[in-house]
Amino acid sequence: MPGLTIGDTIPNLELDSTHGKIRIHDFVGDAYVIIFSHPADFTPVCTTEMAAMAGYAEEFEKRGVKLLGISCDDVASHKEWIKDIEAYKPGTKLTYPILADPDRSAIKQLNMVDPDEKDAQGVNLPSRTLHIVGPDKKVKLSFLYPACTGRNMDEVLRAVDSLLTAAKHKGKVATPANWKPGERAVIGPSVSDEEARKLFPDGFETADLPSKKGYLRFTKV
Repeated sequence: MPGLTIGDTIPNLELDSTHGKIRIHDFVGDAYVIIFSHPADFTPVCTTEMAAMAGYAEEFEKRGVKLLGISCDDVASHKEWIKDIEAYKPGTKLTYPILADPDRSAIKQLNMVDPDEKDAQGVNLPSRTLHIVGPDKKVKLSFLYPACTGRNMDEVLRAVDSLLTAAKHKGKVATPANWKPGERAVIGPSVSDEEARKLFPDGFETADLPSKKGYLRFTKV
C-alpha cells in the first residue's frame, strides 16, 4: 500500500489520547519518537505488545526516546484496556499515551492499514506498524507487521540504538548485521581512509576480501 515511508514527514495530526489532545509534531518536539499501532483494544497479541512496550519504557526514556501508541478505539476503551495490560504484566505501569482513532482516518494517513485483516463490518483494521520519527519530524525507520505477528521489543530497542549511533557520528558509520551496542560499527563508503583516520583515532580494521576493494572497515564507536 503506498503511503508514509522512510524520509517522509509524519502528518501533523491532532488526536484525542489517554493523555488528552495531542498534536503529533508538538509531541515529537526535538526528540525521537516511536509511534506504533495496534489492530484493536482488548485483543490478545496487542495486549502482550502494549505490556512489553511498557516494560521497555524506561530503556527508551534513558535514550531520550518517547513512546506514542495508537489503536482504533476511543479513549474510554483505551483506559479500560490499560487495566488489563497492567494486570497481565504485574508491576508494570503504562505511562505513555495511546491515541484514539475510532473512525480509522489517522491510520490511513500514517500508513498503518492491514489490507488483509477486517472487522465484523468488513472495515480494514490497523496493521502492526511502528515508525521511529526523528526531531526533524521525518520517519527514520519503519517496521510493518501483519496483525497476526507480534513485534520483538528487543529488536525495536536495537534499531533505536543503531539510529542514535549513526546520528551521533553524522552518518559516517552504519551498523552491520546483528549489531548490538558495544560492538564495532562499519565506516560508510563515502568516508576515505584518510578521513577515517582523523574521525576514528583508535583506528579501524579493513576486512581482507577477494575483491581487494577495501570497503568493509570496522571501527569502535
